[in-house]
Amino acid sequence: MISELQVGVITQTHGIHGEVKVFPTTDDVNRFKKLKEVILETEKERLTMEIEGVKFFKQFVILKFKNFDSINDMEKYKRAKLLVPREKAVKLKKDEYFIADLIGMRVITEDGTLFGTLKNVLETGANDVYVVETAEEKEVLLPAIKECVLKIDMEESVITVHIMDGLLS
Repeated sequence: MISELQVGVITQTHGIHGEVKVFPTTDDVNRFKKLKEVILETEKERLTMEIEGVKFFKQFVILKFKNFDSINDMEKYKRAKLLVPREKAVKLKKDEYFIADLIGMRVITEDGTLFGTLKNVLETGANDVYVVETAEEKEVLLPAIKECVLKIDMEESVITVHIMDGLLS
């Protein structure tokens, strides 16, 4: 399992006082109210950033970091990832998983046959959809519902599925 989880991406600056507009990559946008700090990661650096202020605007979060008081301080951090250590992540309920932990898991059918590898999870609103790459390098979309996803074994890194009629045609 990965040790840090992404909670957002800086899209652009906001105003002239060092605030940034963040696209949240977490299910619970209100978690930003409780965060005291995040790890800002670019291709060149990693900084622990203390959060000084949080506001919400449409689907974005507006963050103000302590000691970054000018648009010029934050301009270079566009497209930077915002991460939190796993121990500061939101607590999951039973049968909930972090998408980052699911990506790369082997997907097998209920008879134990290797079906493929989980490549992505699409969040559709009604239910998530698992994007599975088969051994033949084809993408198959599986609904993440109890009738299709039978078991997720985090220790073995295996998802057991039932291929419902019509899913492969």
